[in-house]
Amino acid sequence: MTQADLVVNGRSVAEVLVADTVPARMRGMLFRRVLPEALLLRPCSSVHGAWMRVPLDVALLSHDMRVLHVQVLRPWGMTLPRRGVVQVLEAPAGSFERWGLEVNSRLGLLAPERNIADT
Repeated sequence: MTQADLVVNGRSVAEVLVADTVPARMRGMLFRRVLPEALLLRPCSSVHGAWMRVPLDVALLSHDMRVLHVQVLRPWGMTLPRRGVVQVLEAPAGSFERWGLEVNSRLGLLAPERNIADT
């Protein structure tokens, strides 16, 4: 997994772990004692809350990191696949409200020395 700064509508809001390998995506948020500020799963079109103990904020994203759908994922819940979703952002419940993240928000990733995705 790599780490970057998450940008929401041009503002850096949190550190994000990018899970872009099969093992990293399979682990996701499962069995973590301390949740990361955010986790980006790519490629990914839907997620589940099986074995989770706490609710998560979940955003379904397009290829250009535009937010297509937002929901609170309860333990044992799941998201439904939606057209155009190729990435999923997860964060502890309440994070999206603090960050101002909503449908149609534009997200980006910034590495310490370079931009690794468009903002």
